[in-house]
Amino acid sequence: MRPSKRVQLDLPGGDLWVFGYGSLMWNPGFVHKEVKKARLHGYHRSLCVWSWFYRGTRMVPGLVLGLDNGGSCVGQLYRIEEENKQRTVEYLHAREMVTSVYFPVVTSIRTAGGARVKALTYVVDRNHVQYAGRLSAEQAAVSVRQAHGKSGANTDYVINTINHLCELGVATGVLHRVGELLNDG
Repeated sequence: MRPSKRVQLDLPGGDLWVFGYGSLMWNPGFVHKEVKKARLHGYHRSLCVWSWFYRGTRMVPGLVLGLDNGGSCVGQLYRIEEENKQRTVEYLHAREMVTSVYFPVVTSIRTAGGARVKALTYVVDRNHVQYAGRLSAEQAAVSVRQAHGKSGANTDYVINTINHLCELGVATGVLHRVGELLNDG
């Protein structure tokens, strides 16, 4: 599959910052010079995207994370040197925009040290057919447990993300409850 919508981004000059809140935290896939813990305000991490490609299929969709409206989200901020900026943006577009369920945005993010930077991240398109909305932990665990896609088992995606969030000292209620249900099942 190829990305179907091109979005023209107004990227800041110089080095590029990228905010990761899911698999980008444990599998960025691009060269970066620096990594910092950071918080994005206005969006929260949610298992709200039906995955038809990487972690599921149209017949048996998995669930992956999206940045949904409201709250805040702690994740990782990556600094990409200017000479790698264009290649990184193209890589991220190919990776994140496979089914156009996300919007790439450049937004202000606060580092753990208190500095603000403009960073590229991806927020969920709530009008997209793959937007799952708010599911209970039990509903999410059922979907995650049965799904498998091009990048492997959906369970692996969820557990890897939870493990990385634990390493960062980040608790994410529903996501951790999904992990508990997956480990129990």
